[in-house]
Amino acid sequence: LMETLGALGAQCRWAACNIYSTLNEVAAALAESGFPVFAWKGESEDDFWWCIDRCVNVEGWQPNMILDDGGDLTHWIYKKYPNMFKKIKGIVEESVTGVHRLYQLSKAGKLCVPAMNVNDSVTKQKFDNLYCCRESILDGLKRTTDMMFGGKQVVVCGYGAGIPQIFPVGKGCCAALKAMGSIVYVTEIDPICALQACMDGFRLVKLNEVIRQVDIVITCTGNKNVVTREHLDRMKNSCIVCNMGHSNTEIDVVS
Repeated sequence: LMETLGALGAQCRWAACNIYSTLNEVAAALAESGFPVFAWKGESEDDFWWCIDRCVNVEGWQPNMILDDGGDLTHWIYKKYPNMFKKIKGIVEESVTGVHRLYQLSKAGKLCVPAMNVNDSVTKQKFDNLYCCRESILDGLKRTTDMMFGGKQVVVCGYGAGIPQIFPVGKGCCAALKAMGSIVYVTEIDPICALQACMDGFRLVKLNEVIRQVDIVITCTGNKNVVTREHLDRMKNSCIVCNMGHSNTEIDVVS
């Protein structure tokens, strides 16, 4: 994306959208190509905000577009450099989490520039959120745990997330795990998505009902406080907890 935007004539500066996802070799390659890059793998929370600030707080530089993934860049500019919005033409946001935050700004009358919800685009919904997540859930777990999935009991929190409830991250995760022989449970508050999970052959449960017995807990709701300290205390030893949503606020990581 950065290379394409550059080839089209844009002047781009880049910071990571979360502390885990940066590949250092990619960041280095972009930096060598002349892009200002503020990101590295394994940033601390303080590093993360420092990188965003260094990315936008440059004398003589004025962005006219924000490409965001999760809303942190937008909110940092809104909080620290609100005058920048005078020349910003619009915001592009691609995650459920970030779209939620933009809706909150809009309802409060504080969204002062147009915003495009890329997450609603058909290629994001029907392909990235379904097929790419179906690949990456297995890839991520295999790389980090080297475990077998056959016979493992897995609970997937969320079979569709967002506004409206159509973003099929949970659907892709469940399909991949089922194909590997896992026993898959689903938690879902939306009645239509819950019915879809049922029709696809998954057992609908409340998290409290299965938390003691499952081997893996996966959150993909786009919400917050899905897995609480109470759940964490009741999990069996070596249970794997992971998040497929954008933000780790789905899990009470601090406690």
